[in-house]
Amino acid sequence: TGRGRSRLHAGSSYFGNKRSNAENTFASDITFGTSSSSARDSNYPQILKTPLFAGNPQRSGYKSWTPQMGYSATSSSAVSTHSPSVIVAVVEGRGHARGEIGMASIDLRSPQIILSQFADNTTYAKVITKLKILSPLEIIMSNTACVVGNSTKLFTLITENFKNVNFTTIQRKYFNETKGLEYIEQLCITEFSTVLMEVQSKYYCLAAVAALLKYVEFIQNSVYAPKSLKICFQGSEQTAMIDSSSAQNLELLINNQDCRNNHTLFGVLNYTKTPGGSRRLRSNILEPLVDIETINMRLDCVQELLQDEELFFGLQSVISRFLDTEQLLSVLVQIPKQDTVNAAESKITNLIYLKHTLELVDPLKIALKNYNTPLLRAYCGSLEDKRFGIILEKIKTVINDDTRYMKGCLNMRTQKCYAVRSNINEFLDIARRTYTEIVDDIADFICDHLSQKLNSYTFTSADLIKMNERCQESLREIYHMTYMIVCKLLSEIYEHIHCLYKLSDTVSMLDMLLSFAHACTLSDYVRPEFTDTLAIKQGWHPILEKISVEKPIANNTYITEGSNFLIITGPNMSGKSTYLKQIALCQIMAQIGSYVPAEYSSFRIAEQIFTRISTDDDIETNSSTFMKEMKEIAYILHNANNKSLILIDELGRGTSTEEGIGICYAVCEYLLSLKAFTLFATHFLELCHIEALYPNVENMHFEVQHVKDTSRNKEAILYTYKLCKGLTEEKNYGLKAAEVSSLPPSIVLDAKEITAQITRQILQNQRSTPEMERQRAVYHLATRLVQTARNSQLDPDSLRMYLSNLKKKYETDFSRAEQVSRKTEE
Repeated sequence: TGRGRSRLHAGSSYFGNKRSNAENTFASDITFGTSSSSARDSNYPQILKTPLFAGNPQRSGYKSWTPQMGYSATSSSAVSTHSPSVIVAVVEGRGHARGEIGMASIDLRSPQIILSQFADNTTYAKVITKLKILSPLEIIMSNTACVVGNSTKLFTLITENFKNVNFTTIQRKYFNETKGLEYIEQLCITEFSTVLMEVQSKYYCLAAVAALLKYVEFIQNSVYAPKSLKICFQGSEQTAMIDSSSAQNLELLINNQDCRNNHTLFGVLNYTKTPGGSRRLRSNILEPLVDIETINMRLDCVQELLQDEELFFGLQSVISRFLDTEQLLSVLVQIPKQDTVNAAESKITNLIYLKHTLELVDPLKIALKNYNTPLLRAYCGSLEDKRFGIILEKIKTVINDDTRYMKGCLNMRTQKCYAVRSNINEFLDIARRTYTEIVDDIADFICDHLSQKLNSYTFTSADLIKMNERCQESLREIYHMTYMIVCKLLSEIYEHIHCLYKLSDTVSMLDMLLSFAHACTLSDYVRPEFTDTLAIKQGWHPILEKISVEKPIANNTYITEGSNFLIITGPNMSGKSTYLKQIALCQIMAQIGSYVPAEYSSFRIAEQIFTRISTDDDIETNSSTFMKEMKEIAYILHNANNKSLILIDELGRGTSTEEGIGICYAVCEYLLSLKAFTLFATHFLELCHIEALYPNVENMHFEVQHVKDTSRNKEAILYTYKLCKGLTEEKNYGLKAAEVSSLPPSIVLDAKEITAQITRQILQNQRSTPEMERQRAVYHLATRLVQTARNSQLDPDSLRMYLSNLKKKYETDFSRAEQVSRKTEE
């Protein structure tokens, strides 16, 4: 495994190409395929594919692997920021441990392994959600989970949900927890060694990391240097869970109408300047924080960044000059098993990138020193690490001061050629002089023989081809000798290089916080508070604001533990779906540490966010609208808890009205048993009568106005998009729509009579009693008092006035119930 090698021996087979017997044995234990095909075809070719293949997203066909250890941190050939580069190993316990999941993942662009182990239910919701967030290039599982005709439910679900992801099976013996613990002990950097205490008894994540690292070593044709990886354990409690269906419904990362435009929450907030910042924002949106203290620390930073424009732009200017620090670190800590020309050239390139990065540490420190927020001060303090200076000084003893990162291949070729100082290696100096002479000879030769055709110059000759070959040979020689010097230099600075993990974390976090502040300056966002209440004053939809010419209509929202279930009615196009999405987007923005689009906002931390919004047929799985609705609602019912935020839009429209109302009623009653905050938008006005039976239900509706269309002598509907209390007065708006259509008047008249008869029967069975009204008044008073005790920050006089008003409201509500009682008796 090469774990004993602490540095690359400069004289080792420079153009060698060896593979050990152990590796060949491992190759025979791996089956490759796309999705589940590998498990079904025993004659599948044993060919390695390119783990960083970023062309056709279907990745059909198989490519032979070429080691890409030194792909540059900024070159056009490097993988784009969000193209797949994550490999994940998944293993499940057997027998009594069925449902216990171990996962290990590594991003080939970043030298960080993330481990997790958790119990999941039979829907495997957590596994699927975690995998969707990781967006893997490849998933590794044990061959025992994928036996043809007897594969596990987990394997089946993963292959169904990730049809276009490369899938690889490895023999179960490589999922070895003892070997996994050894790997962690040998490869984890000292700063993160506490992970050993967290995972030493978590056998499944240890087994997963053993298989993952063995496989990555095999495909990358290189090993990670000892004590070079950041290894973290993440339980499933540290962040809120947003399932992939909800992420799609809410357009967090991808716009549902046009996947190429940036009308998404990511698009609204993404003003990042570095690839690391962009990746950090993406992962935060998909997994918002649940720790209030951490969120408030971020909000403090955003607030301070907004207060001083000069400091803001100074910091942003420095951050924008950083390259992809994570990717740079990733290639620096890997040791190629063979020394090739490409490996040599890329090592030189990466050393230049490292110099460029380290030269930005002091400017970043200067930009941060005037900030007072604890988190920004902490980041400033982390840059005081002496290792940054030690590495840079060692680099400067070998590398020219004016060697720097430059855009363009030709510019970088010059930088690489003359990177090493003169008088360090005599043969290198001679080789560079020879190269310069050849380049000059080529230039002179071209000037003597050049002919012009229109606007382009064309010329070819056998002599020129020979001179070019000499030039390339000379260049290879320069790279070879430079590589030897660079390897020696890297071996000297390697022990100090792990301070870059700290720098990478600092840069990506600052970049994201600057992005939040930038988004605030473009709109009137407000800092959110965190209480046990969801209260938004004049909030609006952040994505709609980006699309619309005019600012969207703002609305109020108020949900508490005592009034946690809103039923929202209103005609089609009145704004129900937009409003539901708006609430969820604001909740996510608040929980990642961003300001939100409102005049005032308070949130209760949501541990999970569920949505049931889309009503389109799912062509891919060939399921009807109704079956899709039922699957989505079943998922919510199985996984929701008291700390969930649940948004349901138009449930039951895929079946008959009677069945639709029945299903909605049953779902509502189940959800009412939870303390989850639920917003339920519906066309079924019959559901509004639940308010009479449950005191924690509140009816709201979107108001519309009727105006005369004098030109057509008809009545038109004007949408106000304003949310008001109570159920909609627009009863039978389907009939009104039919009335202004070309349906025959007799049919419309019949429909009205039948509807009136059905409505009378339903109302007769769902009438509120005086006792229920009295209970409701008592319930609302009690919940308001509890809320006040928990959250009130009022001064004594204001509190006395508030309680006095609360008492008056209670007396009014109670007396109204008494009046109803007397009328009933009469």
